[in-house]
Amino acid sequence: MVKEMQDLNLIPTAALVLASGQVFYGQGCGAEGQAVGEVCFNTAMTGYQEILTDPSYARQIVCFTFPHIGNTGTNVEDEEASTERAEKAAVGAILKAPITPPSNWRNENPLGTWMKQRGIVGISGVDTRALTSYIREHGMPNGVIAHAENGQFDIDMLIEKARSWSGLEGADLACDVATKDEFDWAQSSWIWPEGFKDKKGTKKVVVIDYGVKRNILRNLVAQGMAVRVVPGDTPARDILALKPDGVVLSNGPGDPAATGEYAIPVIQDLIEADMPILGICLGHQMLALALGAKTVKMEQGHHGANHPVKDYTTDKVEIVSMNHGFAVDRDSLPESCEETHVSLFDGSNCGLRLKGKPVFSVQHHPEASPGPQDSFYLFERFADAL
Repeated sequence: MVKEMQDLNLIPTAALVLASGQVFYGQGCGAEGQAVGEVCFNTAMTGYQEILTDPSYARQIVCFTFPHIGNTGTNVEDEEASTERAEKAAVGAILKAPITPPSNWRNENPLGTWMKQRGIVGISGVDTRALTSYIREHGMPNGVIAHAENGQFDIDMLIEKARSWSGLEGADLACDVATKDEFDWAQSSWIWPEGFKDKKGTKKVVVIDYGVKRNILRNLVAQGMAVRVVPGDTPARDILALKPDGVVLSNGPGDPAATGEYAIPVIQDLIEADMPILGICLGHQMLALALGAKTVKMEQGHHGANHPVKDYTTDKVEIVSMNHGFAVDRDSLPESCEETHVSLFDGSNCGLRLKGKPVFSVQHHPEASPGPQDSFYLFERFADAL
């Protein structure tokens, strides 16, 4: 890679260094500096801004397998973080080709400029196919992405930094991205040509924020719900005092067992109160933990917008958006639970319901953004449960 750049009279201005000692050189983009995190790959062909602002990607460096990134630019409407605390979700981005100049009527800022403003460190010119193959064979590694315009890097120091990072296992990252204050959300789904519009709901729903995406909130509003978002450590008594018709356990980053230290007792109290509950991604994992199941760290995780999942309740297959590095151990599900969804890629658990109660959850992202809308019916299912 270095020789190829020298032949083109280019000096490497960025480096991706893995804990294994493997180094990928390239051209820097976005913010200068260094960022440490877990390196994962995402197979989505669109929606890079939504991916980089999804709080579930906190402390992760995203390798985009689609080679051309940046053609639609960026804009304020495509943000997925619901609060300023979660604005910088992914810490780094790995690209095959240099950032494509924007060519879209909604563009407000080129991707590189936007990344610099957000503090996201980027590198292009990487053989993303080789990196993806490495992750598939060896799992998601700890790594450091560094960008310096002078091309000077202390590789030994960066390797040590990657090796000494504690990783995502045992890490409660929800506390870093979730809101600290309650707030109401009224914005509904995007409709051509008006865009986003506020909508008044009737059924009151409390969303427990572990790193919630905006499109989850929008889909709830679109189903006629009045949405109140509360911090992830809110006690069950305070939630029940709001007299909600239902509760949503949101997506979020990190190890579900770590966040579960304070979240599981709350979820168990809400179940005892016969409260309709919908769990999404991290919320799904913590619901499973609250019911007595276990979670496990995945080797390569599921990140993309083309994952096939079977819904056992309808016997249909849907293509879904996914973003998780932990999963529910399906063999640990108690008798009180029924598995409702399963990944057709690897057979991992993707959904459950509690028998006899309006409590269910899914591992994938029914709100998509980016991704197909095959799973929007889950918000309708939750609305019916209310």
